[in-house]
Amino acid sequence: MPVNKFTIRVYGILINEYHEVLLVHEKMPQLHFTKFPGGGLEFGEGLRECLAREFKEETGIDVEIGEHLYTTDFFQPSIFRPTDQLLAVYYKVNPVSIPVIIDLEEKEITMGNRTENLRFFWSKIENFDIEQLTFPVDKIVAQKFLH
Repeated sequence: MPVNKFTIRVYGILINEYHEVLLVHEKMPQLHFTKFPGGGLEFGEGLRECLAREFKEETGIDVEIGEHLYTTDFFQPSIFRPTDQLLAVYYKVNPVSIPVIIDLEEKEITMGNRTENLRFFWSKIENFDIEQLTFPVDKIVAQKFLH
């Protein structure tokens, strides 16, 4: 019988001076998805510390973690492990230095025994299409904070 666990993920909403939000398209062998930047909380980390680490690892930029925007308040099974319950936390983030320079070319990142291909891109807020996001909680956050 599977053991039920919680998966905690932390995401950041970064909006640039052109009123665009940063998104990332990730490719794993079994799944492709588009989401806000961020990732999984590691044991011993705080939420803000996790998000700052994830941004630095994935984008190469340092961010200040701003206001808390949203935390999942309903049952959401994890896409990766359906026997786990996802708890997703979202913050507004601001770059430590301006201008924000992010490599928009696809890059390969290896984390432990897992390899992912990431491609960051900016999406205009004025005509933001929620359907470009893969995960249901991201869509809720986009609806609340990008419209």
